[in-house]
Amino acid sequence: MRRFDERVLELMAQHIDVPLALANLAARDKVSAAHIHITRHLPLNGARLSELADMAGMSKQAMGDLVTQCEAWGLVKREADTLDARAKRIVFTADGLDWLRGFEQAVAQAEEEFRQEVGNDVATVVSLGLEAYGNAYR
Repeated sequence: MRRFDERVLELMAQHIDVPLALANLAARDKVSAAHIHITRHLPLNGARLSELADMAGMSKQAMGDLVTQCEAWGLVKREADTLDARAKRIVFTADGLDWLRGFEQAVAQAEEEFRQEVGNDVATVVSLGLEAYGNAYR
């Protein structure tokens, strides 16, 4: 998984649609697999910090640190929750949405490279295994 995430970040560092500042962070290894948790788990309509932490399987404090860093990079922002004035929702910024599109394309390319490397049958078994493993903890 770590190798896969590293390849995704490498592809994102070269992706033309990823904002330059964010691509530079990825290229200099400033973005880690932990930061990918936000990209993977944040819904387009946003989420509260506690929800995002739960989805990523992280503590609220650790997720809060990641959100603060991603906020400084311009990936996400905190905005008022329309359902609860006391709460904040984490949402993607415009640059964050560009980052997300680059992430989705990089994941698709890395998956295809994996499939080419190990073959279709093995890739399918791995995919099914990861899906079952992920569903076991929901």
